[in-house]
Amino acid sequence: MANTYKPKNILITGAAGFIASHVCNRLIRNYPDYNIVVLDKLDYCSNLKNILPSKSSPNLKFIKGDIGTADLVNYVLLSESIDTIMHFAAQTHVDNSFGNSFEFTKNNIYGTHVLLEACKVTAGQIKRFIHVSTDEVYGETDEDAVMGNHEASQLLPTNPYSATKAGAEMLVMAYGRSYGLPVITTRGNNVYGPNQFPEKLIPKFILLAMKGQPLSIHGDGSNVRSYLYCEDVAEAFEVILHRGEVGHVYNIGTHKERRVIDVAKEICQLFSLNPQTHIKYVENRPFNDQRYFLDDQKLKSLGWFERTSWEEGLRKTTEWYINNPDWWGDVSGALLPHPRMLMVPGVDTGGKSYILFLFIFLDTDPHLASVVCDLYLFSVSRYELCVCGNLCTCVRVSTNLESPPTMGNFKV
Repeated sequence: MANTYKPKNILITGAAGFIASHVCNRLIRNYPDYNIVVLDKLDYCSNLKNILPSKSSPNLKFIKGDIGTADLVNYVLLSESIDTIMHFAAQTHVDNSFGNSFEFTKNNIYGTHVLLEACKVTAGQIKRFIHVSTDEVYGETDEDAVMGNHEASQLLPTNPYSATKAGAEMLVMAYGRSYGLPVITTRGNNVYGPNQFPEKLIPKFILLAMKGQPLSIHGDGSNVRSYLYCEDVAEAFEVILHRGEVGHVYNIGTHKERRVIDVAKEICQLFSLNPQTHIKYVENRPFNDQRYFLDDQKLKSLGWFERTSWEEGLRKTTEWYINNPDWWGDVSGALLPHPRMLMVPGVDTGGKSYILFLFIFLDTDPHLASVVCDLYLFSVSRYELCVCGNLCTCVRVSTNLESPPTMGNFKV
């Protein structure tokens, strides 16, 4: 077994998100002598409430910012004397990657590259760089395979999300070899539990069942996934942080597989719903891997093992969503069969949110049109540009204001 590593100042990226928040809370709870710095831009699937258990801890510092901002990342590493990075921040929802793949490249590849370059600049300050990847980089596992993908298996990503995660892994590996950066990579199965944004399958099904609405399944529901409870995964990262070997990859997995249709039926039963009437089948993704299956023996050799049964984990998760129905605010958009990059705030901004739709009808190519926003009049938190046939361009701007913007805010 590897020697135990003891960090001092840890940067956790994306720790207001799902998995990273559980890791952050666990480290704060178990290691009061570790200084934890959280860097999170508070995207739609992040929520400051996720790290409320650690809010009063003197060894926690939260910084709102984007990992793609090089000056900020460099400043944080130097000013906080960071010696350990646990890099969770990423766009992770596969459905979104089919509709907005550039955002995944920007966050998952470029953001990782910025972090790696900052580590190089600090010249030996970083003692551990733990990069969080996914089982999806392996691609689809054969349905009849009895052995899961091991850490040396070929990477064969099949969707834009997993392709960007594989690309980020290549950068991490290259910086480890070229510059001696002490990197460790993890690849995990699906994770579920409290605090998860309900675009993911299990919380989405639970919230739909709570409302008595149909549970939408992509395709025929025969796809198989392996599910790990969030606290077990947080413990896995705790083990990897302290005992993981530099230059190695660790699968975080379980052999307890379930078909999507079976998950839907079990959740229906928890709410006394008839699966025959409360499950509906919708159009499948452009590509939907049939199965992901991991060999997790390497991680188990470090002393980790899965503690939470599927039944116990699902019960705990269901109880949490029943007790916290408004944790994420209005998530009706996330409960659609095919959600796309939702605008759901993860933190109270103190002002109301408004969405302004502006249609510009054109006689020529809509790509020639431009809309200039007077940024000094209001703070733009997000914009989307789409082309409606060849007739018009629709610009949606989400703002945080005490009063809604007017047409005077725009110049065409």
